[in-house]
Amino acid sequence: MHSLMMDLPLTVTSVMTHAALYHGDREIVTATGTDEFHRTTYNQSFRRARRLANALASLGCAAGERLATLAWNDHRHFEIYYAATCGGYVLHTVNPRLFEPQLEYIFNHAGVRWVFVDPDFIPLLDKLKDRLPLVRGYVVLTSSRAMPASALDNVLCYEELIARESDVFDWPDLDERSACSLCYTSGTTGNPKGALYSHRSIVLHALAVSMPDATGLSANDIVMPVVPMFHVHAWGIPFRAPMVGAKLVFPGRYLGRPEILHALISAEGVNFSVAVPTIWQLLADHLEHNGLKVPSLKRAIVGGAACPQSLFRRFRDNLGVELIQGWGMTELCSVGTVNVPGPAFAGLDEEAKEGFDLKHGRPIFGVQVRIYDDTGKSLPWDGKTTGHLQARGPTVIRRYFGEGDGAAEDAQWFTTGDVASIDPDGNIRITDRSKDLIKSGGEWISSIELENCAMSHPAILEAAVIAAAHEKWNERPVLVAVVKPGLSVTREELIAWFQGRVARMCVPDDVIFVEQLPHTATGKVSKLDLRRRYANHLQSRKS
Repeated sequence: MHSLMMDLPLTVTSVMTHAALYHGDREIVTATGTDEFHRTTYNQSFRRARRLANALASLGCAAGERLATLAWNDHRHFEIYYAATCGGYVLHTVNPRLFEPQLEYIFNHAGVRWVFVDPDFIPLLDKLKDRLPLVRGYVVLTSSRAMPASALDNVLCYEELIARESDVFDWPDLDERSACSLCYTSGTTGNPKGALYSHRSIVLHALAVSMPDATGLSANDIVMPVVPMFHVHAWGIPFRAPMVGAKLVFPGRYLGRPEILHALISAEGVNFSVAVPTIWQLLADHLEHNGLKVPSLKRAIVGGAACPQSLFRRFRDNLGVELIQGWGMTELCSVGTVNVPGPAFAGLDEEAKEGFDLKHGRPIFGVQVRIYDDTGKSLPWDGKTTGHLQARGPTVIRRYFGEGDGAAEDAQWFTTGDVASIDPDGNIRITDRSKDLIKSGGEWISSIELENCAMSHPAILEAAVIAAAHEKWNERPVLVAVVKPGLSVTREELIAWFQGRVARMCVPDDVIFVEQLPHTATGKVSKLDLRRRYANHLQSRKS
């Protein structure tokens, strides 16, 4: 027997329609200069999105066509988000921080026809133009008076393009399972891989992550996404904020400028934000160095890389901000878990409460997880046993874009590449990436545990731990560390710091001090680069 409920599709168009009806006057603010701000509303943005949808039709764009963006977090990028997805095209956000060969591969593999590009990234496309045979043209996200010089062919001005179009547009009726967005991984091993999302997955993800026991977004919030819109939809914020009616504050090109982030938080009353640990570290340093506060900011999500416990303490004790850890992947529409305390938290002792920050939380609604050993056997949820982490659900990909139906069967579980434990309440703690575990004398050592310990030292700014070859133990941990400006610490002092804080067998064999650590295009420490440099460090030191 079927129900008698109305069957309306879960599409991004439904998010836009809801926001226009009930939150249309809510503000969208963008930092367009160090002290300049652009102000608009949801309804004004959706009106311009309709103009852009008409322009896309005039350009001859076909349904399902991939429309790429190389753009910052701003109001124009937001308009493209909705014109592309609701118009029946596939929004393809491209990370401009990737290497040129990776960008070339992504554009061609995705079959991109049109590229919407911020003026900052024109020089990058100028270098690639002869290697992108499928691209028909480029739209520069600026006004006619600010159009940059370029060697590209068929270059259009965004503001001129939409100015000549009507703001009346009938959005097509779309199947909720149709593709609406495409994001590629950073490709740390091999070529990047594309995650092709459906309208249904985006809407369900936005609903689940906005629930009270996740990020708890509402119309009373003022949200600033510092994670880039070119990286997994800024963790869904451009869809979640309109859905609930939150005010949006975009930092534009100033994602890594703590003084401007502070100015935006203060001027606009931002009370919720999301970013990677590096950004929160920069902001905390800036605020403390200058004696500043952020009284409006109440909650901030941190993810994308391991976060040291010292950073949670700094935000809580010095700034009065609740820093909340989350975990996710491109393959999960971004967020998979959020570490919000449940009913059992009140009964924990003080030591357990202190360590709770380092957990990654319970899965959002719709995401199931499990851990298993090397033989494929499921492992218990006891908070101690670690195993390979898998996930499944309506917001998890079943295979990558471009992998044909005959290439492999759709996976029933997605293997994340993480090693984790799960406690009886379902809280996950990522202990390492499978490829980053250190196997010393048959025992596994977590690089993340050692990095957190190193980062708790007052003189350490950033740290990474890798496996180095060892004659007796096969592998041993080596710490690569960056010292904070103006401070100092010796190798012996740092190794002594680990004594009593980690098991004796886990203490690093050596410390390598560097001026900075290599990072991937998504801001994570590139342990691949570090392993290439220092894999034989212990053997070379001996010789």
